[in-house]
Amino acid sequence: MNMNSESLDIQDALKQLGLNAINSGTSTGSHWMDSKTEIASYSPVDGKLIGKVTATTQEDYQKVMTAATSAFADWRVKPAPLRGEIVRQFGDELRRLKGPLGQLVSYEMGKSLQEGLGEVQEMIDICDFAVGLSRQLHGLTMHSERPGHRMYEQYHPMGVVGIISAFNFPVAVWCWNTALAWICGDVCVWKPSEKAPLCGVACQNIAARVFKENGLSEGISCLINGDYKVGQMMTADPRVPLVSATGSTRMGKIVAQTVAERLGRSLLELGGNNAIIVTPDADLKMTVIGAVFGAVGTCGQRCTSTRRLIIHESMYDKVKDALVSAYKQLRIGNPLDQNNHVGPLIDTDAVQMYQSALRQVVEEGGSVLVEGGVLSGEGYESGCYVKPAIAEAQNHFKIVQHETFAPILYLIKYKGDVKEAIALQNGVAQGLSSAIMTNNLREAELFLSHAGSDCGIANVNIGTSGAEIGGAFGGEKETGGGRESGSDAWKVYMRRQTNTINYTTELPLAQGIKFDL
Repeated sequence: MNMNSESLDIQDALKQLGLNAINSGTSTGSHWMDSKTEIASYSPVDGKLIGKVTATTQEDYQKVMTAATSAFADWRVKPAPLRGEIVRQFGDELRRLKGPLGQLVSYEMGKSLQEGLGEVQEMIDICDFAVGLSRQLHGLTMHSERPGHRMYEQYHPMGVVGIISAFNFPVAVWCWNTALAWICGDVCVWKPSEKAPLCGVACQNIAARVFKENGLSEGISCLINGDYKVGQMMTADPRVPLVSATGSTRMGKIVAQTVAERLGRSLLELGGNNAIIVTPDADLKMTVIGAVFGAVGTCGQRCTSTRRLIIHESMYDKVKDALVSAYKQLRIGNPLDQNNHVGPLIDTDAVQMYQSALRQVVEEGGSVLVEGGVLSGEGYESGCYVKPAIAEAQNHFKIVQHETFAPILYLIKYKGDVKEAIALQNGVAQGLSSAIMTNNLREAELFLSHAGSDCGIANVNIGTSGAEIGGAFGGEKETGGGRESGSDAWKVYMRRQTNTINYTTELPLAQGIKFDL
C-alpha cells in the first residue's frame, strides 16, 4: 500500500486505522459496500494522495437506511445504561488509537498535530460525558388539576439521526452528535465532508468493531460518502427525523428548507463571524494571546475563529503594534511538526477565497497591515500555505460582514463606551462566538447581560476559540440556533412525551368540563 507520504508515522497510523489505498465509503456497521465512483483524498500538507474512498450510490443508500431502521427497533429498547457501556468501550478504543487518529486528522485536514490530537480528545471527553448521562435521562413530574391523576414527561429515542459534518473538525463534531444520539437510543447515519473522507472511514472502522464485539445489530452506526447529492438523499428522507448539519450558512439554509418541507427537525451549526472586544481595561498580553490563537489556529478555519478585533481608540495602537510583533514570530509549515504554529488551508479553492478577501478589503477602503500571500518552495508544494494577514477595516464593509474561512483578522476601532463596541460586535448576520477583554466588572457583566452579546457563546478574558464539551455549543441568527455537545443538548436527539395516568374509578375532564352520559 503506497500512502505517498515521507512520514513513516503517517503510514503506520493509516495501517493502525485499517485504511487502504482504496476504501469503501459506505457501511452499515462492519459490512462495507463498493461502487465505481471514487473520491480521492489529497493532503493539504504536501499535496500527495493519501487514499481513495468509494462514493455512495442511491442503491447503497437504501441498503444503509434499511439496516439503520432495522437496528433502531432493537437498539431503542436496550437499557440506556447498557447503551452507555457501549459508548464507554468506544471511548476506550479512541484512547487506544488517539495517536494515529490524531495524525490522520492533522494530515488529511491540515491542522496542527496538537489540534488533531486535541480533536480526538474531544471525542473521548464527549464519550465520558455521555456515559454518565446514560443514567440521567430525566423527565419531569407535574401535579394534575384533576384528583386521582398523575402527570409526567418522559423522553423517547427519535430514530435515525442523520449527521453531515464539515472538513474543519472531521471527527469531533460527528462524535458530539453520535455519542449523545447513541445513549438516547438513536442510530446514526453519517456523511463526512468529501474533503476529509478517510477520517470518516477510520471512525466507522472503530465503531463497527465495538458494536460487532458486543453482538449488536448492524446499522447502529452507518457511513455514507459523496458530494451534496448524497447529502440530499438524507435531508429529503422522511425516515430521518433529525438531520444535524455543520457547515456554511448557505448549505444550512438548503438543509433547513428541505427538512422543514417534510416537517422533520434540523440541528444547524453554521457560519461564524466572531469578534473580540478590547476595552481600555483589557490586559494587553492576554488580548494578544487570545487574538492570535483565535485568528491563526487551524489556519483560520474554525467556525469559532476570531475574524474581528474591536479595539477602543485608547488601546488601538498598543494592540496593533503588539499583534504585528506577534505575527512576525509565527512559524508556518508542516502541521505534523509541532514547532510550527500554522498549517495549510484545506485546498487551493480556499486559497483563492483568501486572496479575494484581501483584495476586496482594500477595494472597500481598508488597508492591509500585515501582508498576506501564498507561500511556495520547499515544504509548500501543495500550494495551500498562506501567510496570516491583518487588515484595518470598518465593520460595515461587505467583506467584513462575510465569513472568510482563512487567517485574516480585521482591526476595527471604536471611540465611545462598551455599548458602542457591543453594537459593532452584534452588527453582523452571524451569532456564534464572542469575547470581551476587560478587567472592568461592569463592562464584563453588561457584555453577558440581555443587552450584551447576541451570540450563543460569550466569553470574558478568553478568546472566541476553544469551547469545552461540558457546555452546549452553538449560535444564533445565521449560525442556525442549534446546540450540540454538553449541558442538556441530549434533548435534541429525543422526542418528548407527556403522560397522564388516572388511578381512580371516575373520568373527570380537564378545565372542569362536564360530559355526562
